[in-house]
Amino acid sequence: MNTEPLLDAVAGLPTYRPVQVEKAAPCQADCASGSDVRGWIGVISQRHHNGLTTDQAYTEAWRILTDANPFPGVLGRICPHPCEAGCNRGEKDGAVAINALERFLGDWAIERGLTFEPLSPDRHPESIGVIGAGPSGLSFAYQMARRGYPVTIYEKNPLPGGMLRYGVPDYRLPPEVLDSEVKRVFDLGVVFRPGVAVGVDVELDDLRAAHDVLYLGIGAQSGRLLGLPGEEGLGAFTGIEYLGRVNRNEAVDVGKHVVVIGGGNTAIDAARVARRTGAEVTILYRRTRAEMPAVASEIDDAQEEGVTIEFLVAPTGVVRREGVVQQVVVQRMRLGEPESDGRRRPVPIPDSRFTIDAATIIAAVSQEPERDLLKKAGIADPPPATRAPEELSPAMWGGGDVLGLDLAGAAISQGRRAASAVHARLRGVPDEPTDRRRRIASDEVTLDHKDPAAAAVGRHRTAVESLADPQLEVVGTLTEAHFLAEIERCYSCGQCMGCASCWMYCTVGSFIAIGGSSPGEYFEMVLDACEECGKCVEVCPAGYLEAIF
Repeated sequence: MNTEPLLDAVAGLPTYRPVQVEKAAPCQADCASGSDVRGWIGVISQRHHNGLTTDQAYTEAWRILTDANPFPGVLGRICPHPCEAGCNRGEKDGAVAINALERFLGDWAIERGLTFEPLSPDRHPESIGVIGAGPSGLSFAYQMARRGYPVTIYEKNPLPGGMLRYGVPDYRLPPEVLDSEVKRVFDLGVVFRPGVAVGVDVELDDLRAAHDVLYLGIGAQSGRLLGLPGEEGLGAFTGIEYLGRVNRNEAVDVGKHVVVIGGGNTAIDAARVARRTGAEVTILYRRTRAEMPAVASEIDDAQEEGVTIEFLVAPTGVVRREGVVQQVVVQRMRLGEPESDGRRRPVPIPDSRFTIDAATIIAAVSQEPERDLLKKAGIADPPPATRAPEELSPAMWGGGDVLGLDLAGAAISQGRRAASAVHARLRGVPDEPTDRRRRIASDEVTLDHKDPAAAAVGRHRTAVESLADPQLEVVGTLTEAHFLAEIERCYSCGQCMGCASCWMYCTVGSFIAIGGSSPGEYFEMVLDACEECGKCVEVCPAGYLEAIF
């Protein structure tokens, strides 16, 4: 922390006074779902300041968390946790394990049977229709239902969840966790109509006529093959198709050798699921490990489980005998000039082709929404990649992967923000405000305020354990002791944590404790006697106090 101006003040040069300035913590700014990370962690870490029992603090933290994200048990398992990337604790000894904390809190709430509560007792007459029961559609339905609107969800599949149910393997997300958290949404009065395919069982225009507002959250559940010679036919799947069939408990015989094409999370999931059948699995990726978009820990787990990854290769054809897949023809690549996304373009190396034995090929390189429905809804094809919900036409909104592939957390955020905008328009009230707080930097936080402590992790199953029980969760939930220890690693960046350093160092009593305080609000300042020494700013570990002229 730079305190030179304050030291100058002590020396009789320009003087400064403290001011309390709440800033945005990096975890909050980077959270895909938009949850108040610092807020829900702070309720627990500061529970003793506020007279809360541990269970009371857990409950209040869960309320804060689910205000933005109704599925903490789900996202605590599958989110790649971008919130941890900028965590200031990472400058010391590793980021706070926010994802693991979220998962613990989600599981705790399921075990305790916690339910959602309406935001107000008001009931509104406008009918809300939602197409698609994926993360975005469910999020929108949740936010509208808790605001008092009647909501009906139309879903072509028999069960809700979208890609959370049909695109994520059980070893990452047990169905019972998803079921428990989705049930809470339905318990708010949301009507769920499964087995209704828009454009087949009901027309889009009919739903427009039946509802005052319609939300399109159909996701991107269609994959495509690569168009390779010999590719189409038995034994060829898209990644989404393969995972969906497995999650629907359909029998899928992949044989002894499986080749998966792609480098994203779907490719890794498909490879690990196929490996759990006993097959030898090879992933083909046309760039290097450094460019692979899948989550690094998932790649590591796949390799530990015996999945082979061939880098800098691309398939050029499929060899079949009597219609049955026999081999994949592969060409080696090198990296050329950067493409528009910044990654270097793969360039074929002449005379470098070889073959890999395969009984099944899985192309996991792209996902897209239903094009006919896009056209009817007036969405550009391809849709614009955006993290903002979009008003497609009067009284019709869209969000989630239908607007471009992104994280499940981003889809949940889009559903929430769309609901806020719709409610604001229908009721004539302010929309969700834009967070304009300045993001706090690591050099504004006292990193040595807390003792070194490595991040807590849940029990990680061995590859042998994982392969022996294909549905066994690979990563376990934290113990409560580890959870509480991890909570204490948070610096409460940019917000008062109640440490009382300012109060202790102020010799003239400018800081007065607030009775009945709440997280972030522990002291008020009375600066009549302030000596303008700047010591309080210097010792504030969270960077909450600033000096001004």
